Amino acid sequence: MYLREKVHLVDSTEIMTQELWNASIDKRPSDRTMTDIAVIVSHLRHLAALTGVPPQLLHQLAACAYLEQLDSGVTLYRQGDKGTSWYAVLLGTLDVHVSKTGIVEDMSAVSRSFGMGSFFGESILDDSPRENTIVTREPCQLLRVEQRDFRVLFQKNKEMMEDLLGHSKLKSTLESQRTRNHLNLKSIQDKPKKPLPDEPNPSLPITTVPSPEMSRAGRILRTLILTRSPGLVRDRRQQSRTYRRCLVGAEMVDWLLAIGSASGIVKSRHQATGMWQSLLEESVIQHVTQEYPFRDKYIFYRFTIDAESEHSSSRNWSRGLPSPDDEREADTKCSEILGNLAQRAPDAIMRLILRKPSYERTTDDLEMIYEELLHIKALAHLSNSVKRELAGVIVFEAHPASGTVLFHQGDEGKSWFIILKGSVNVVIRGKGTVTSLYEGDDFGKLALVNDAPRAATIVLREDNCHFLRVDKEDFNRILRDVEANTVRLKEHGQDVLVLEKISASNTNPFSHFKYSVMAGSPGKMLEHLLETRLDGRDKSSYESDKKTTGVGEDLFLDNFLFTHITFMPIHQLLSELTRHCRIESSCQDREFLLACKRRVVQFVHRWVTTIGDPVLDEQVTHSFLQELFDEVQKESNTFGTLRDEVNLMLQVMDMRRAYVEEKAATQGQKWKLPPSGQPISLFGAPSTTLGVGDENNESPLDRRCIMRPSDDIIFRVYCADHTYCTLRFPLSTTVETLKHVAADKLGLKHDDLILVELKSSGEKIVFKDGDVSIPTSLSLNGRIFISLKDHLDALTCLPEQERPTEGTDSDLEMFSTRELAFHMTMLDWSLFKCVHEYELIYNTFGRHHFRKITSNLDVFLRRFNEIQYWVATEICLTTNMSKRVTLIRKFLKLAAYCKEYQNINAFFAIVMGLGNVAVSRMSQTWERLPSKSRKIFAEFEALIDPSRNHRPYRMAVNKMAPPLIPFMPLILKDMTFTHEGNKTYVDGLVNFEKMHMLAQTIRTMKHARSRPMALPPPTPRNEVEVRTYIRCLRCIDSQRVLNQLSQKYEPKRL
Repeated sequence: MYLREKVHLVDSTEIMTQELWNASIDKRPSDRTMTDIAVIVSHLRHLAALTGVPPQLLHQLAACAYLEQLDSGVTLYRQGDKGTSWYAVLLGTLDVHVSKTGIVEDMSAVSRSFGMGSFFGESILDDSPRENTIVTREPCQLLRVEQRDFRVLFQKNKEMMEDLLGHSKLKSTLESQRTRNHLNLKSIQDKPKKPLPDEPNPSLPITTVPSPEMSRAGRILRTLILTRSPGLVRDRRQQSRTYRRCLVGAEMVDWLLAIGSASGIVKSRHQATGMWQSLLEESVIQHVTQEYPFRDKYIFYRFTIDAESEHSSSRNWSRGLPSPDDEREADTKCSEILGNLAQRAPDAIMRLILRKPSYERTTDDLEMIYEELLHIKALAHLSNSVKRELAGVIVFEAHPASGTVLFHQGDEGKSWFIILKGSVNVVIRGKGTVTSLYEGDDFGKLALVNDAPRAATIVLREDNCHFLRVDKEDFNRILRDVEANTVRLKEHGQDVLVLEKISASNTNPFSHFKYSVMAGSPGKMLEHLLETRLDGRDKSSYESDKKTTGVGEDLFLDNFLFTHITFMPIHQLLSELTRHCRIESSCQDREFLLACKRRVVQFVHRWVTTIGDPVLDEQVTHSFLQELFDEVQKESNTFGTLRDEVNLMLQVMDMRRAYVEEKAATQGQKWKLPPSGQPISLFGAPSTTLGVGDENNESPLDRRCIMRPSDDIIFRVYCADHTYCTLRFPLSTTVETLKHVAADKLGLKHDDLILVELKSSGEKIVFKDGDVSIPTSLSLNGRIFISLKDHLDALTCLPEQERPTEGTDSDLEMFSTRELAFHMTMLDWSLFKCVHEYELIYNTFGRHHFRKITSNLDVFLRRFNEIQYWVATEICLTTNMSKRVTLIRKFLKLAAYCKEYQNINAFFAIVMGLGNVAVSRMSQTWERLPSKSRKIFAEFEALIDPSRNHRPYRMAVNKMAPPLIPFMPLILKDMTFTHEGNKTYVDGLVNFEKMHMLAQTIRTMKHARSRPMALPPPTPRNEVEVRTYIRCLRCIDSQRVLNQLSQKYEPKRL
């Protein structure tokens, strides 16, 4: 009995192990996790065919090999074919046929066989054609490695691979073929170690000459090591060879952490590794044999100057030793160069990942690349699933010299390029340079997709150009795989829903759903959502599943709720929900009908909870909610069912009641747009209060109210002669209505009239007749004018438009900087809270499409501009140079406090104000600024650096926990980027991949305010004065006027 149980247990274990092996080896190499690779290695290790394969090589094979199972009589490849793969025989026998003439009919009988443990196909190393035909004699099991991966495998493991191939049966027979292959291998092995053109090598530099900044950084670090920790540098032996003046990677990381952690610059070993890698990329340091990138391991590296000294004929090891002046410079500049390297580290790590072979990229690596690809303009039209696939194959490529030709006109199209840095010229024979391409542009895709020759020659315009590259094989495979995983549901012969199968290895936490929605008709997508994302069972089983599957937090549901207004207006959605809720059919059982009601109730509850006011703003919603509640309650009272749904509907009705009460309390609310350029405020309240208060100390009258479409606003409309009329209309009033009323009041004919914003710079923006809420969309010192279409040139600015907007007379220096930052953050938070997520949609697609206002978003964006120009205005209006220096230092401190409070929007505004050309040109003022302050400003500028799509900012924000106030202009840029780069409808279906991307951006804003702002208030000194001051800042938004003031107080040096 015991023996039988034991045998059964062993059988079960073997079955489980076999299932794990099958699941792991069936995945594409790019999809395999570290666990999958471990399972494959464990299985391969026990195969007799691979007993001679070293463990290191076995692990690499597990990461890149495919399993092929072939029946007998299958021709694997034919003599003369171009080789694409290398093979290892695990089971079975294959026959080798050779034709001396190269003609298939002349093929000889079996001249040789490959049995278990044989390896063949290495001719792919030099692209030579196949020299024989291989046919399976019996069912066979092979490991297959594609050409690109095999080349990398061979380069990294030359000795092991040579030994492995040397013991192959192929090497003992077919002497002529063996000799040729041996010569081919030998010629490849004897070549100097350098990456193949299509296989980036992360151990080699990306430039021939390091930049001056990196040369200086390397010199200073070397000096510090030699003077403070000379024991780190010493001669070391590796593989019977002595390498002089070496350091160990792990010790270099320890040392960098020790000197950088005290100042807070170097925070982790990962960051320190990236800092050293940035130096290796520019050839300041190098691995002793140039085989490895920088790693935090017991691996030897040295400074390039020491490597050059070793190879010099004089062998003078004192060459390059630091002088006393070098030591003093190193001590002074240490923090500065560490800060510079810390800024470069993230990009260096990203380039390192992009230069790895695909099978070496970890799950974290792939996620980092995917996040990067989301913000690349050239990839915006591709679906997220394609971007995830590209993350496994896209590579980084650098070219150091201008004039380098990437490819010639007429060449075969093998790769698609995206410019990360630098520029190229497009040259066509007979025409010369026809255009130039710059950062963010792409080229080469057309020839790749159409399988056509290159239409032009691409030549580098400048040194050190960086590219992302996608090779043809990978791109075509990805497109094939995506199509293979696509399911199309049809009705009446037309596609109504396009689904994509979710990979089992997908890192998405909601991958328990088998399919994600790519496109569909609005009604069909809603039907699919109700049936697959919402549970029709009773509440207890729903909550049970919610805990185990995460249904309650499915992204498809949220993405639908955030974006449905772009393709399914609220009234249409309510009609569809009514249809699903009231199915009248004699063939449907009662349980099915109850399940439909449950799903609709759950959807409505989630909808109203997530979206809120915009749903309840529609009058038709209230009647729908009341009818649904009555039906559910009646069902519960009569049959005792849907009790949980009654509770959900009670919560919805409570939210509806609260909305009605709040709307009644603010009924008749009026706003005013002061004529002196002050912020929009509630009518009847002082302009300086803005109707805003902080969350810790605010009265009901001082709390910021949400601006609703029905709210009135009072504003002026001017004529060309600067006469004006005052209007009062709801925010939702169209330009066409305002235009006609203003014309009547000013005695103008209605023919060919337009409303236009005239900015203080003289720029004119014409409003469309369907635009709404235009008073809130004005720039700081903008004014609304009415004019004939043909008389726009006659419009001139009002005199007050070139003067500062009216603010308080208080002196900025009298306020505590921390107190200023606190009240500024609380004010900005109150404005940020009022912006609804739908306003991002309205702003991106156009308010006139929805007839909805974006006033709360307008006011928040105006606040950003107000802070930015306030900083520049205060500095340019300060006549005394010493006071200007003091003021700049105060603004830097204010920016630091805003960053500490996670008011990133204000932080950006302040730093951009300091970077205004009228301020930055005051060189004498900046020269008198302490070096520490200049260093702080440089760090702040690095954080707001817009290159690589604001990558420093995005990385910083990803590490912040809510609450925070994000940089709103970038959120709008992301929305516009997604909207303009992707069609809303494809083949008559809603492109839901676009909706996924839009919702992801919206979700960042929702996440930022998912917790209340509860900052501890600073010790109050003059709280009322500070709050009054920061709510109404004096600003000049005319760059011309600011430049004139700057030139006046600090003339240009001769």
